[in-house]
Amino acid sequence: MKTSKILLLLGMFLILGTTSTQAQSFLTPFESFSTKKTTYLTMKDGKEIEGNFRNMKRKKGLIEQIWIKVDGKVQKIPAEDIQYMYVPANNLEKFAISMESAYDATTWKSDDINREHLKDGYGFYEFATVDHKGKERQLLLQLLNPAFANGIRVYHDPFAGETMSAGIGGIKVAGGDEKSYYVKKGKANAFRLKKKEYDAKFDGLFGDCEAVANMVENNDPRWSDFAKHAYEYANCQE
Repeated sequence: MKTSKILLLLGMFLILGTTSTQAQSFLTPFESFSTKKTTYLTMKDGKEIEGNFRNMKRKKGLIEQIWIKVDGKVQKIPAEDIQYMYVPANNLEKFAISMESAYDATTWKSDDINREHLKDGYGFYEFATVDHKGKERQLLLQLLNPAFANGIRVYHDPFAGETMSAGIGGIKVAGGDEKSYYVKKGKANAFRLKKKEYDAKFDGLFGDCEAVANMVENNDPRWSDFAKHAYEYANCQE
């Protein structure tokens, strides 16, 4: 019990230590889900389902199916049938996500996402059409910038490596730059953006927003500033 409290306090310290930049940060992706709190699904046919998360099947990191318990019965739902979903994170992971989202909500810029769910420790996953290796793929991905997703949406890449980050009990709570994301601008398909490609892709993403261009020194956009650039781009859409 004492160890758990120490870990929790350490997590709070690390998270609160970054509050000045939380509104301009991507959320930490997570893969551990609570079976106690309600999971909310909206299907492609418009049907809404509420129940308790039970299991998830992944193939090569990508979600294929989830199992959810509704009115005492477990249903198996293909990922391809889901338009979007809110799934509660588990334990310390939930705590970290909730803390981050609470600060993001103070400068919320997304019109189509329930910020109360995010503040309560939920992850938001949505269906996205992705251009991958010359083909279109339909994927269910976690949105990492739900507070400023107007204009550019940034999704977790399940295959991405990452730079060093702080962690508690195996859960990342601060730092850590993914080496790639799936990125969607406007109505175009999402595409995989790699760290090494950021300089070349920068103008295509942000060239129509002078405020973002003014943030870059010596015409050298930094990957570590990607979240700040996406946040400022959301301001350009207002």
